[in-house]
Amino acid sequence: MATSAHTTARRVAPIVISTWSFGPVANAAAWPILASGGSSLDAVVAGATAVEDDPTVDSVGVGGFPDASGHVSLDACVMQAPDRCGGVCYLRHYAGAARLARAVMDKTIHVLLAGDGAEAFAQRQGFTPHPTHLLTPEARAAWEAWRTTHDPSEAGQREGVLPPMNVEERYRDARATPSDKFRHAPGAREGNHDTVCLLGIDHTGVLSGCVTTSGLGFKVPGRVGDSPIIGHGLYVDQTAGAAAATGNGELIMGVCGSFLAVELMRAGRTPLEACLAVLDRIISSYAIMPQHQVALIALAPDGRWGAASLKPGFSCCITTPAGQHQHDAQHVMAPRFTS
Repeated sequence: MATSAHTTARRVAPIVISTWSFGPVANAAAWPILASGGSSLDAVVAGATAVEDDPTVDSVGVGGFPDASGHVSLDACVMQAPDRCGGVCYLRHYAGAARLARAVMDKTIHVLLAGDGAEAFAQRQGFTPHPTHLLTPEARAAWEAWRTTHDPSEAGQREGVLPPMNVEERYRDARATPSDKFRHAPGAREGNHDTVCLLGIDHTGVLSGCVTTSGLGFKVPGRVGDSPIIGHGLYVDQTAGAAAATGNGELIMGVCGSFLAVELMRAGRTPLEACLAVLDRIISSYAIMPQHQVALIALAPDGRWGAASLKPGFSCCITTPAGQHQHDAQHVMAPRFTS
């Protein structure tokens, strides 16, 4: 692993933290690497890849829901320091967005590659195009059901479309089929906005982060959210800490949410205090709707961590040498927005 000029070796207990109820899938792949003395970068990319490759996860990687035109597009980034980061976005024919983001970081002078250029880079790096262009039968069924009550040309319009439900809300009824979840009346919430974010520290004290997503379900083709953009979906600084964000990406982008959280930790806030302060900034910056959700995780260089969300329903998975647990995050949404 190439090391940043700004990383300093320190001895702390390894830890990995990941977002949402599919976090255990990520941690199951990441933790053995950390437990055996491997690097935090290898661990977070392995964890992200495990979720990307799981076709039952419909908001990340293979199995992700498509845009309004029926095409899946993937976004991802990795980061260890301001001078060591990389990302890809609008990847439509290749899986493994997290691994490709790492290749951008390791093998180019650039930070972000998009669309056809990112796919040409993937081909040069030996990635194999996905045989079904990432669209699973279940995702296709959901898209076709969505089209029965929606005009694809109106996707993403500012008026009359509510934000999508998060993954925890959509799966409260485990009996629902993929098409059932989207056979709503006009004006009902649709789609998904859930990202897998991983933050980790290895036995040498090096922080790493990775974020990957298929983005907002049934989005305007070409839409890219916060996830692959350094400082929005992910930010890591070895001296201050790391943070990652998930939820309605446009709310995160307007306040540079992950960068802001890390800068607040640099100024002395705890990881939890930093997450809560970012959410307060979002509340003060936007007209928050009941269906909006944003969540952050943050990790300090000494291993302290925090997680918070606008409203209930967000959880994260934490694994350390002492074991693993699923944590229901603190939330800050004002009571008038929670009904």
